[in-house]
Amino acid sequence: MTIILGLESSCDETAAALVTARGDILAHRLATQEEAHRPYGGVVPEIAARAHVEVLTPLIAGALADAKLTLDQVDVIAATAGPGLIGGVMVGLVTGKALAHAAKKPLIAVNHLEGHALSPRLADPTLQFPYLLLLVSGGHCQLLHVKGPGAYARLATTIDDAAGEAFDKTAKLLGLGYPGGPAVELAAACGDPGAVPLPRPLLGTSEPHFSFAGLKSAVMRAAQSGAYRVEDIAASFQQAVIDCLIDRTARQLGAGLPANALVVAGGVAANKPIRAALEALAHRHDLRFVAPPLWLCTDNAAMIAWAGAERHAAGLIDDLTVPARPRWPLDPAAEKARGAGVKA
Repeated sequence: MTIILGLESSCDETAAALVTARGDILAHRLATQEEAHRPYGGVVPEIAARAHVEVLTPLIAGALADAKLTLDQVDVIAATAGPGLIGGVMVGLVTGKALAHAAKKPLIAVNHLEGHALSPRLADPTLQFPYLLLLVSGGHCQLLHVKGPGAYARLATTIDDAAGEAFDKTAKLLGLGYPGGPAVELAAACGDPGAVPLPRPLLGTSEPHFSFAGLKSAVMRAAQSGAYRVEDIAASFQQAVIDCLIDRTARQLGAGLPANALVVAGGVAANKPIRAALEALAHRHDLRFVAPPLWLCTDNAAMIAWAGAERHAAGLIDDLTVPARPRWPLDPAAEKARGAGVKA
């Protein structure tokens, strides 16, 4: 059975994992940088890159020890090559290249977004292509038609902030701490989602894309007004995000694209109310709903190893000249969205 070593270092999580081509997770080691970035309320790229350098080699050694394997017994090296903070991406990719060269193993340069996009198939081997994917994370908010490894059609993207970015900024505005997503979800559980009148950008429009910048600004005004409890603002914000995600996703489900399931992935997919709303939407459209377990939604190396396994099986192997990329769209041919369009 082919064994893949996966490396992840695109943001503030450093991870190494060993996964088989049939989806057995043999080992997974992860080091978080939450404490290092908490005083700044967000990720500091220079701090993140240095931390990746310090911990990645011990994590690889630990994962190999956990799986009772040597590097010689690994068949494929898969490393995140982007998109992400370029310093961190370079740490993982250069390490992957060095291991592949030294051990004479094939290298797979994995798009971090493809790791998220294929992770539901690691969690549920019965999931078949094609499927409609809502990819929601700190840096991206997209709807994709997933047809296979390396085969993606981007249907919608954010024209400004991503959903996860809006969660993080809302947490900072409300003084809820870092990381922002879980903090907002926790506060929202004690609030009234109808207490604060907040906008739903692009809701009901013919445009397919997402927008969260106006919602974030409305949260700031609500917080500055002093008229509302923090918990009510958090709950109202979370409900507004849910309404936008459901509206945009329902629009694509009604477009008639062939899909075996509605799938959600990415860090924001760990939000339980969002998962519940998407599951209900899938049921209304007589579709399966598939979401990875919560730990596979956030950044991890198991999804990178699995994406490496899928690409290796498809013959998509890279050479040692493959570059690290701060931006790397899954669908390079997609029409650029209006507005910022940077995260498309």
